[in-house]
Amino acid sequence: MSTVLDHNHDRYRPVGLPPHPGRAGRAGAAARGGEARRAPHPVVELPIVTDDSGFPDPAPLVANLALCVVEILAGARNIDQLSRWVSDDVFIHLLRRSAIAARTRRLTGATVQRPRLLVGDPVVARPLDGVVEAVVLVHQPNRSRAVAIRLDAVGERWRASAISVL
Repeated sequence: MSTVLDHNHDRYRPVGLPPHPGRAGRAGAAARGGEARRAPHPVVELPIVTDDSGFPDPAPLVANLALCVVEILAGARNIDQLSRWVSDDVFIHLLRRSAIAARTRRLTGATVQRPRLLVGDPVVARPLDGVVEAVVLVHQPNRSRAVAIRLDAVGERWRASAISVL
């Protein structure tokens, strides 16, 4: 999901959602002598976009996988949460990398903290039918990482057959 700058409030908001009610709305209600009621944001259901083969759009899955992989390496997420979405080889690779990261944290005395992450929009390519290759930039306050993911069609869903964090 991309973001835009909301010039009324000088902050970013997701595209497709209505702007947050501003101070003028609350001040106007107070001037009329009534309580300011915040109108609830309507729930917007995003359509499931499918390609010609009938598989759902892989972009949300790729973005979520990239976020989860970086959190696993930081020690803030359990690797078992990804077992359904990755192949056995990818699971073993991530298990080894997370063990190395945990050993490094233990030796340096660092504590496990949930990282502050900003996930960029995935760049998706379809080299073959039933195959998706994507790159997602994951930004942290002190560095950015690129997460490359290859998805293969398995049954009626996508499954990651390769994940590399650069």
